[in-house]
Amino acid sequence: MIDYQLKDQVAVVTGGAQGIGLAIATRLVASGAHVSLWDVDATVLTAAGAKLGTAASTIQVDVTDCEAVAAAASQTAEAHGRIDILVHSAGIAGKNAPLDEYDPAEWRRVIDIDLNGAFYVNRAVVPHMKARNYGRIVNIASIAGKEGNPNASAYAAAKGGLIAMTKALGKELAQYNIAVNAITPATAKTRILDELKPEFIDYMLSRIPRGRFLEVDEAASMVGWLVSPENSFTTASVFDLSGGRATY
Repeated sequence: MIDYQLKDQVAVVTGGAQGIGLAIATRLVASGAHVSLWDVDATVLTAAGAKLGTAASTIQVDVTDCEAVAAAASQTAEAHGRIDILVHSAGIAGKNAPLDEYDPAEWRRVIDIDLNGAFYVNRAVVPHMKARNYGRIVNIASIAGKEGNPNASAYAAAKGGLIAMTKALGKELAQYNIAVNAITPATAKTRILDELKPEFIDYMLSRIPRGRFLEVDEAASMVGWLVSPENSFTTASVFDLSGGRATY
Protein backbone atom coordinates (compact mmCIF):
# COMPACT_ATOMS: atom_id res chain seq x y z
CA MET A 1 0.00 0.00 0.00
CA ILE A 2 1.34 3.41 -0.99
CA ASP A 3 1.85 5.87 1.87
CA TYR A 4 0.74 9.31 0.70
CA GLN A 5 2.34 11.10 3.65
CA LEU A 6 -0.62 12.88 5.23
CA LYS A 7 0.99 13.31 8.65
CA ASP A 8 -0.53 16.20 10.65
CA GLN A 9 -3.25 16.77 8.05
CA VAL A 10 -6.89 16.91 9.09
CA ALA A 11 -9.51 15.24 6.92
CA VAL A 12 -13.29 15.37 7.02
CA VAL A 13 -15.05 12.30 5.65
CA THR A 14 -18.83 12.53 5.43
CA GLY A 15 -20.74 9.28 5.43
CA GLY A 16 -17.55 8.09 7.04
CA ALA A 17 -19.00 5.51 9.38
CA GLN A 18 -19.50 2.76 6.80
CA GLY A 19 -18.97 1.61 3.23
CA ILE A 20 -16.76 3.61 0.90
CA GLY A 21 -16.49 6.46 3.40
CA LEU A 22 -15.10 4.23 6.14
CA ALA A 23 -12.67 2.55 3.74
CA ILE A 24 -11.36 5.96 2.72
CA ALA A 25 -11.12 7.12 6.33
CA THR A 26 -9.16 3.99 7.19
CA ARG A 27 -6.75 4.64 4.33
CA LEU A 28 -6.23 8.28 5.36
CA VAL A 29 -5.54 7.27 8.96
CA ALA A 30 -2.98 4.74 7.71
CA SER A 31 -1.27 7.58 5.84
CA GLY A 32 -0.99 9.66 9.02
CA ALA A 33 -4.04 11.96 8.86
CA HIS A 34 -6.46 12.72 11.64
CA VAL A 35 -9.95 12.02 10.34
CA SER A 36 -13.16 13.64 11.51
CA LEU A 37 -15.98 11.25 10.66
CA TRP A 38 -19.35 12.88 9.97
CA ASP A 39 -22.40 10.65 9.77
CA VAL A 40 -26.09 10.79 10.60
CA ASP A 41 -26.19 7.27 12.09
CA ALA A 42 -24.99 7.50 15.70
CA THR A 43 -24.68 3.74 16.20
CA VAL A 44 -22.39 3.00 13.27
CA LEU A 45 -20.54 6.27 13.89
CA THR A 46 -19.59 5.17 17.39
CA ALA A 47 -18.42 1.80 16.10
CA ALA A 48 -16.35 3.37 13.32
CA GLY A 49 -14.72 5.80 15.72
CA ALA A 50 -13.77 2.94 18.03
CA LYS A 51 -12.32 0.99 15.11
CA LEU A 52 -10.11 3.87 13.96
CA GLY A 53 -9.00 4.81 17.48
CA THR A 54 -7.38 8.05 18.57
CA ALA A 55 -6.60 9.08 14.99
CA ALA A 56 -10.30 9.74 14.46
CA SER A 57 -13.02 11.87 15.98
CA THR A 58 -16.74 11.75 15.27
CA ILE A 59 -19.56 14.23 14.74
CA GLN A 60 -23.16 13.18 14.26
CA VAL A 61 -24.56 15.47 11.57
CA ASP A 62 -27.34 15.43 8.99
CA VAL A 63 -25.91 16.82 5.74
CA THR A 64 -29.32 18.22 4.76
CA ASP A 65 -29.16 20.62 7.72
CA CYS A 66 -27.11 23.56 6.46
CA GLU A 67 -26.61 25.11 9.90
CA ALA A 68 -25.59 21.80 11.48
CA VAL A 69 -23.06 21.22 8.71
CA ALA A 70 -21.56 24.67 9.20
CA ALA A 71 -21.32 24.01 12.94
CA ALA A 72 -19.59 20.68 12.32
CA ALA A 73 -17.00 22.37 10.11
CA SER A 74 -16.33 25.02 12.75
CA GLN A 75 -16.10 22.37 15.48
CA THR A 76 -13.59 20.36 13.45
CA ALA A 77 -11.43 23.35 12.63
CA GLU A 78 -11.46 24.61 16.21
CA ALA A 79 -10.57 21.19 17.63
CA HIS A 80 -7.74 20.44 15.22
CA GLY A 81 -6.63 23.85 13.99
CA ARG A 82 -7.30 23.23 10.31
CA ILE A 83 -9.13 21.28 7.63
CA ASP A 84 -6.88 20.08 4.82
CA ILE A 85 -9.01 17.40 3.19
CA LEU A 86 -12.68 16.82 2.49
CA VAL A 87 -14.07 13.57 1.14
CA HIS A 88 -17.82 13.91 0.72
CA SER A 89 -19.23 10.38 0.65
CA ALA A 90 -22.62 10.76 2.34
CA GLY A 91 -25.49 9.76 0.11
CA ILE A 92 -28.41 7.44 -0.58
CA ALA A 93 -29.61 5.50 -3.62
CA GLY A 94 -33.31 6.29 -3.32
CA LYS A 95 -36.15 4.11 -4.50
CA ASN A 96 -36.51 2.51 -7.94
CA ALA A 97 -39.35 3.61 -10.21
CA PRO A 98 -39.87 5.00 -13.72
CA LEU A 99 -39.72 8.78 -13.81
CA ASP A 100 -43.42 9.20 -14.61
CA GLU A 101 -44.26 7.10 -11.55
CA TYR A 102 -41.59 8.55 -9.26
CA ASP A 103 -42.90 9.87 -5.96
CA PRO A 104 -42.15 13.63 -5.80
CA ALA A 105 -41.42 13.36 -2.08
CA GLU A 106 -38.84 10.66 -2.75
CA TRP A 107 -37.32 12.79 -5.54
CA ARG A 108 -36.92 15.69 -3.11
CA ARG A 109 -35.40 13.38 -0.46
CA VAL A 110 -32.74 12.07 -2.84
CA ILE A 111 -31.87 15.50 -4.23
CA ASP A 112 -31.76 16.98 -0.73
CA ILE A 113 -29.30 14.40 0.58
CA ASP A 114 -27.20 13.69 -2.51
CA LEU A 115 -26.96 17.15 -4.09
CA ASN A 116 -28.03 19.81 -1.59
CA GLY A 117 -26.09 18.01 1.15
CA ALA A 118 -22.97 18.06 -1.00
CA PHE A 119 -23.42 21.80 -1.54
CA TYR A 120 -23.81 22.45 2.19
CA VAL A 121 -20.72 20.39 3.08
CA ASN A 122 -18.45 21.89 0.42
CA ARG A 123 -19.72 25.38 1.23
CA ALA A 124 -18.93 24.93 4.93
CA VAL A 125 -15.43 23.51 4.50
CA VAL A 126 -14.07 25.67 1.67
CA PRO A 127 -13.54 28.87 3.74
CA HIS A 128 -11.27 26.96 6.13
CA MET A 129 -9.15 25.82 3.18
CA LYS A 130 -9.09 29.22 1.49
CA ALA A 131 -7.81 30.79 4.71
CA ARG A 132 -4.72 28.55 4.54
CA ASN A 133 -4.38 28.58 0.75
CA TYR A 134 -4.45 24.80 0.59
CA GLY A 135 -6.94 21.98 0.35
CA ARG A 136 -7.95 18.76 -1.34
CA ILE A 137 -11.61 17.88 -1.97
CA VAL A 138 -13.06 14.71 -3.45
CA ASN A 139 -16.80 14.39 -3.99
CA ILE A 140 -18.08 10.83 -4.40
CA ALA A 141 -20.41 10.93 -7.41
CA SER A 142 -21.45 7.87 -9.44
CA ILE A 143 -21.25 6.44 -12.93
CA ALA A 144 -25.03 7.00 -12.90
CA GLY A 145 -24.31 10.73 -12.95
CA LYS A 146 -22.57 10.35 -16.31
CA GLU A 147 -24.62 7.63 -17.99
CA GLY A 148 -27.90 7.46 -16.08
CA ASN A 149 -29.62 4.37 -14.74
CA PRO A 150 -33.20 3.57 -15.73
CA ASN A 151 -35.65 3.68 -12.83
CA ALA A 152 -33.20 5.76 -10.80
CA SER A 153 -33.68 9.22 -12.27
CA ALA A 154 -33.41 11.09 -8.97
CA TYR A 155 -30.10 9.49 -8.08
CA ALA A 156 -28.71 10.03 -11.59
CA ALA A 157 -29.83 13.66 -11.57
CA ALA A 158 -28.28 14.31 -8.15
CA LYS A 159 -24.96 12.72 -9.06
CA GLY A 160 -24.88 14.50 -12.42
CA GLY A 161 -25.41 17.74 -10.57
CA LEU A 162 -22.62 16.86 -8.15
CA ILE A 163 -20.22 16.29 -11.04
CA ALA A 164 -21.06 19.71 -12.50
CA MET A 165 -20.78 21.39 -9.11
CA THR A 166 -17.36 19.81 -8.58
CA LYS A 167 -16.11 21.09 -11.93
CA ALA A 168 -17.37 24.60 -11.19
CA LEU A 169 -15.86 24.66 -7.70
CA GLY A 170 -12.53 23.33 -8.93
CA LYS A 171 -12.26 26.27 -11.32
CA GLU A 172 -13.22 28.74 -8.59
CA LEU A 173 -10.56 27.45 -6.19
CA ALA A 174 -7.65 26.72 -8.52
CA GLN A 175 -5.88 29.93 -7.51
CA TYR A 176 -5.93 28.86 -3.85
CA ASN A 177 -4.04 25.57 -4.36
CA ILE A 178 -7.26 23.71 -3.57
CA ALA A 179 -7.85 20.71 -5.80
CA VAL A 180 -11.49 19.69 -6.25
CA ASN A 181 -12.24 16.43 -8.04
CA ALA A 182 -14.93 13.78 -8.21
CA ILE A 183 -14.87 10.04 -8.61
CA THR A 184 -17.62 8.12 -10.39
CA PRO A 185 -17.69 4.60 -8.98
CA ALA A 186 -19.77 1.78 -10.29
CA THR A 187 -21.78 -0.12 -7.71
CA ALA A 188 -20.02 -1.35 -4.59
CA LYS A 189 -21.46 -3.83 -2.13
CA THR A 190 -22.41 -1.45 0.64
CA ARG A 191 -25.56 -0.65 2.60
CA ILE A 192 -26.67 1.69 -0.19
CA LEU A 193 -27.93 -1.43 -1.97
CA ASP A 194 -30.47 -2.05 0.79
CA GLU A 195 -32.92 0.40 -0.81
CA LEU A 196 -32.73 -1.19 -4.26
CA LYS A 197 -34.72 -3.96 -5.89
CA PRO A 198 -32.77 -7.19 -6.59
CA GLU A 199 -33.45 -6.95 -10.32
CA PHE A 200 -31.97 -3.43 -10.37
CA ILE A 201 -28.83 -4.65 -8.60
CA ASP A 202 -28.53 -7.43 -11.19
CA TYR A 203 -28.91 -4.84 -13.97
CA MET A 204 -26.09 -2.71 -12.58
CA LEU A 205 -23.78 -5.72 -12.29
CA SER A 206 -24.55 -6.68 -15.88
CA ARG A 207 -23.33 -3.26 -17.03
CA ILE A 208 -19.82 -3.67 -15.55
CA PRO A 209 -17.37 -5.28 -18.03
CA ARG A 210 -15.16 -6.42 -15.17
CA GLY A 211 -18.04 -8.67 -14.12
CA ARG A 212 -17.96 -7.73 -10.45
CA PHE A 213 -18.81 -4.93 -8.07
CA LEU A 214 -16.28 -2.36 -6.89
CA GLU A 215 -14.33 -3.14 -3.72
CA VAL A 216 -14.38 -0.25 -1.27
CA ASP A 217 -10.60 -0.42 -0.81
CA GLU A 218 -10.22 0.24 -4.54
CA ALA A 219 -12.06 3.52 -4.09
CA ALA A 220 -9.88 4.35 -1.10
CA SER A 221 -6.73 3.82 -3.18
CA MET A 222 -7.80 6.31 -5.83
CA VAL A 223 -8.95 8.88 -3.31
CA GLY A 224 -5.70 8.53 -1.38
CA TRP A 225 -3.78 10.06 -4.26
CA LEU A 226 -6.39 12.68 -5.09
CA VAL A 227 -6.27 14.14 -1.56
CA SER A 228 -2.50 14.02 -1.25
CA PRO A 229 0.01 16.84 -1.87
CA GLU A 230 1.22 14.74 -4.83
CA ASN A 231 -1.93 15.78 -6.68
CA SER A 232 -0.51 19.22 -7.28
CA PHE A 233 -2.13 20.06 -10.65
CA THR A 234 -5.27 18.05 -11.37
CA THR A 235 -8.53 19.76 -10.43
CA ALA A 236 -12.13 20.14 -11.68
CA SER A 237 -11.86 16.60 -13.04
CA VAL A 238 -13.74 13.31 -12.84
CA PHE A 239 -12.08 9.93 -12.27
CA ASP A 240 -13.90 6.75 -13.23
CA LEU A 241 -14.06 3.65 -11.07
CA SER A 242 -16.56 1.92 -13.29
CA GLY A 243 -14.85 -1.36 -14.12
CA GLY A 244 -15.00 -0.41 -17.78
CA ARG A 245 -18.62 0.75 -17.88
CA ALA A 246 -17.93 4.41 -18.59
CA THR A 247 -18.21 5.42 -22.23
CA TYR A 248 -16.84 8.95 -21.75
